[in-house]
Amino acid sequence: MASHRRPKQPSRTRVTVLTATAAAAVALTSQAAQAAPKQDKKDVKEQVDKLYEEAEQATEKYNGAKEKQKKLEKQVGDLQDKVARGQEELNKLRDGLGSMATAQYRSGGIDPSVQLLLSSDPDTYLDKASTLSQLSGKQAESLRKIGDRQRALKQQREEASTKLTDLADTRKALGEKKSQIQGKLSKAQKLLNTLTAKERAALAAKEQERANRSNERVNLGDDVPDSQRAAAALAAAKTKIGSPYVWGATGPSSFDCSGLTGWAYQQAGVQLPRISQDQANAGTRIGRGELKPGDLVLFYGDMHHIGLYAGNGQVLHAPKPGANVRYESMDNMPFQFGVRI
Repeated sequence: MASHRRPKQPSRTRVTVLTATAAAAVALTSQAAQAAPKQDKKDVKEQVDKLYEEAEQATEKYNGAKEKQKKLEKQVGDLQDKVARGQEELNKLRDGLGSMATAQYRSGGIDPSVQLLLSSDPDTYLDKASTLSQLSGKQAESLRKIGDRQRALKQQREEASTKLTDLADTRKALGEKKSQIQGKLSKAQKLLNTLTAKERAALAAKEQERANRSNERVNLGDDVPDSQRAAAALAAAKTKIGSPYVWGATGPSSFDCSGLTGWAYQQAGVQLPRISQDQANAGTRIGRGELKPGDLVLFYGDMHHIGLYAGNGQVLHAPKPGANVRYESMDNMPFQFGVRI
């Protein structure tokens, strides 16, 4: 007969361990659920900051292409005007040569000596013959020069047209890149919009506090500008604190980074190139220890960001999309070198 035994009950110790393990798992899951949103928020902010930097890089490239295109358009226009004037001059010479050729053809059937004998006024004939010969030579030389010039202008026009087409393609590609970045910014903004109103307000307050602290409590030290130009440029830039960063803007109400530095020095009577990479070559390069207020300061390896040194390790600049002109510590960005205008 089979024996019926009661199943073995788990020991009190085993139950306690299992219970503790389950509780720990629940606690970890709860902690992970709470930690995840914080990590996501941080990731979103980092993504937005990264996209802002990429947008600034694209803006400087776009500004450069646009500036080159404007120069090429002027060059092409000048060349086309020269070609038109040369063609008009050439047409007039051809008309003149045609008339003279007809006259010479008509008189060419008679031997010059016979023409001389038949002439009622030999002296007048000789004068005309000499003048015709001289004019013919001059017109031929002029025609040769204009022909050479026309060919050179045509070659230059074709070259400029090719460059202009290349730049148009570049601008189109940069425009597409800007659209892609705008799409990324829009995506990041949507992620930011998933935050509660309170969380968004807290982030905005933190950013505003940072801006206020930078602009109102900044210690610029006792350094003085190296020149009146630098002093005037820095003074002009200070009047624009709080103005928004806008792609491609050169003032007076909004700026991108090189737009601010260019506008500031324009108020001091100095015309700087449009983009940061070109402004980097507008003066003498200096190290961080040599900086004086009003000097230009370049950041990042590709020099896509620029500002004005304000003193005591502070830069006055148009930081990025979504931010306003403000002071900021140079330690917040990878400094490359300074430029003294």
